[in-house]
Amino acid sequence: MSASWKQLFFEILLLLVSCRHINTKTTVPTPPPLDPVSPIQTDVKSSVLKGTSQTEKVELLNPVNLALECTWTGNQNKQPNITGFWRKDGVEVENSRVTVPLENNQYNLKRVFSIVREENLGSYSCVFGSESAKIEFVLAAPQIGEVRDKPIVSYVGDYVVMSCKMEDSKPKPSTWNWYKANGTDKEQIFPVAEPLRYEIKNEEKKTKLVVHNLTEADGGLYYCGAVYAIATTMGHVELKVISFHEPLKPFIAIVIEVIVLVAAILLYERSQSKKKDTAGDEAADQANTLTQGDSNGPEESSSTRQRKV
Repeated sequence: MSASWKQLFFEILLLLVSCRHINTKTTVPTPPPLDPVSPIQTDVKSSVLKGTSQTEKVELLNPVNLALECTWTGNQNKQPNITGFWRKDGVEVENSRVTVPLENNQYNLKRVFSIVREENLGSYSCVFGSESAKIEFVLAAPQIGEVRDKPIVSYVGDYVVMSCKMEDSKPKPSTWNWYKANGTDKEQIFPVAEPLRYEIKNEEKKTKLVVHNLTEADGGLYYCGAVYAIATTMGHVELKVISFHEPLKPFIAIVIEVIVLVAAILLYERSQSKKKDTAGDEAADQANTLTQGDSNGPEESSSTRQRKV
């Protein structure tokens, strides 16, 4: 084998050896680790019914698997078995009818409900027998206690401060949101600094909405929302925006009424004075007539006497 062939063979061998160490696999980026998903907790709410109807209020903050337990002591004629079932917002829950035996002189009914979204909240009722006895569980997020009945009144071009507050005994929400009624919908309000229009000031259990440069279009219903993991609790405030001459309208109306009344009185007095002047002129004419008659009387009598002579 010539030297040139030996050199070529040696180069091909080196190339094959080097190719064996080349990694031909495509490198895939390692995905970031997923946040651990906390399992939904299970909670139990129990109630004992001694009459025929009872209501229990249950406040929820987070999604939960809620086990509702009902115990009914029954009536005088306790049967060994009765029918029990569940209702959600007045509608019977599918496949919830069961036979409830009499145990320890009472009836027990239990069911687990998955409360993970706002639409899962509401009224859950356990019913014993032919709707003769029931326990109602009202599931809801913490409610805003302070509700303003009267509207807030402000003026065009001014600013207004609206506030909502959660009771001190209630748990604090994760945040607060504000909305304005737009027909049948609610439009969320976001802070606007340039130009200055809306300011939202959130505290732990209190929120404030400041609206600057008011116009009449700013009037209407505003909603404050206390945000919890399970739902958002709403409160409302009504705002009326009026112009500066609006408070003068009652005063102007009173002034107009006074002017009309005074004018009517003056017209009445003027008409009465005209009647008095007319009556006075008629009386004067009658008096003049009588006076002329008296003055002509002696002359007529003297002429009569002269004719007799």
